[in-house]
Amino acid sequence: MKLILLGPPGAGKGTQADALAKRRGLVQLSTGDMLRAAVKAGTEIGRKAEAIMKSGGLVPDEVVIGIIADRIEQPDCANGFILDGFPRTLKQAAALDQLLDSKGTILDLVIELKVDDEALAARIENRARETIAAGGTPRADDNAEALRTRLLAYYRETSPLIGYYFAQGKLKTIDGMAPIAEVSRQIDDLLAA
Repeated sequence: MKLILLGPPGAGKGTQADALAKRRGLVQLSTGDMLRAAVKAGTEIGRKAEAIMKSGGLVPDEVVIGIIADRIEQPDCANGFILDGFPRTLKQAAALDQLLDSKGTILDLVIELKVDDEALAARIENRARETIAAGGTPRADDNAEALRTRLLAYYRETSPLIGYYFAQGKLKTIDGMAPIAEVSRQIDDLLAA
């Protein structure tokens, strides 16, 4: 099973991807983690990414797609994977479709975690307070101002993917504002259908 969890920052994609990967025996693929692993492994594509990252540049889509191509061929992805943080743009989504098609496979499902922006801001601020109360250091972007900036980028660049995957018949939407266990149950119900 090949899945994408889609939604704005703070919607719970990482939390749900991690739990879903464990429940279903899938691999959670984070593009950031894959880039770091490719660099560490010294692969050809990793060396390209490292040179770009060291110069402070953004890794181009072609390199990211190359890293995904290498990663999904690993034995642990044989049962399927969940993409976390990719694609973020229509261009990346089209490149992902081409990659999967070249490997004779397709995405099975794209699950949108629908959330309310104001409630999301409260959720992010609460997460920061809980982290501090537990003696930790909150993420630098766990505040309302940073969230608004991230939401603007999401709506400008990533939200068009909702229509893209809807047109392909792959998009299912669930209530991302529900408690974590309820969101997990909704996802499991979609996968069982």
